[in-house]
Amino acid sequence: MILTAGLGTRLAPLSDLRAKPALPVAGVPLAGRILRWLAGGGVTDAVLNLHHLPASITAAIGDGSAFGVRVRYSWEPRVLGSAGGPARALPLLDADRFFLVNGDTLTDLDLAALAARHRATGASVTLALVANPDPLHYGGVSVDGEGRVTGFTAPGPDNRGWHFIGVQAVDASVFAGLTPDEPATTVSGIYREMIAGRPGAIRAMVAAASFFDIGTAADYLETCLAIGRAEGRGDVLAGARASVEAGACVSRSVLWDDVVVAAGASLDECVVAGGVHVPAGLRLARRVVLPRGERVPGGTDTCIGDLLVSPLDATRRRAP
Repeated sequence: MILTAGLGTRLAPLSDLRAKPALPVAGVPLAGRILRWLAGGGVTDAVLNLHHLPASITAAIGDGSAFGVRVRYSWEPRVLGSAGGPARALPLLDADRFFLVNGDTLTDLDLAALAARHRATGASVTLALVANPDPLHYGGVSVDGEGRVTGFTAPGPDNRGWHFIGVQAVDASVFAGLTPDEPATTVSGIYREMIAGRPGAIRAMVAAASFFDIGTAADYLETCLAIGRAEGRGDVLAGARASVEAGACVSRSVLWDDVVVAAGASLDECVVAGGVHVPAGLRLARRVVLPRGERVPGGTDTCIGDLLVSPLDATRRRAP
């Protein structure tokens, strides 16, 4: 199951246009990249939960055949959270064990190794962990010498915990007893209860896997550029029918479909939403650019003609 129902509030204003899992990452929807990775690990079926702008996800992913996995959807009239969502989806999952994957991160974790670890220890939950890339901003996971998860630590200078990359192997029984269609969370909720009442039920697998977070617009740009470089696409990622006219200067930026950058315009480290025409002479750095009608202007937004321009760094990175 991929958790794709969230509101993506820290990613605004991009998440006002599309649900986060539907955003293009170097030409492929974020959820599509996750599905391709799952397919490479032997997964044949997946369930995605839906709430915020659901049509943007279903339009990008469809039945999953383009990404090598059969996809079904679990609709949530209200967001049920990281535990309530799986609980609602159990009839669709129809499995005693499954992978549970966040819909806003990318990794190359070895899924077969995670499954083997989960089976070998008899755990109810096995979390995939890496060395914490930023303990001041990312919370941590405490693990004892036998690989048992003993708690979760807050971000800050005293944080010594491992970093949970949003991929786990779980037993369906973990969610089966939850109140149907009531919101519930894993790390901040039922997992803390499990650690207290059933020591050893939650285990860890520490890996040397890659990790890309798409929490904010700045994270989104950095992830797109890193993947674009790795795939040989350079530092300007342009969607279908996007054009940069002669005399325009664009660097380290993401242009969605049907974007036009006019001669004399300059963009550096920007994300430009679909259909935007960047006029001649406009110079922007570290900005998100949308059609003006797509968002009600906020305190950090600037209206320039028919464009709405927001700071790329308007929100801070996630601190779970």
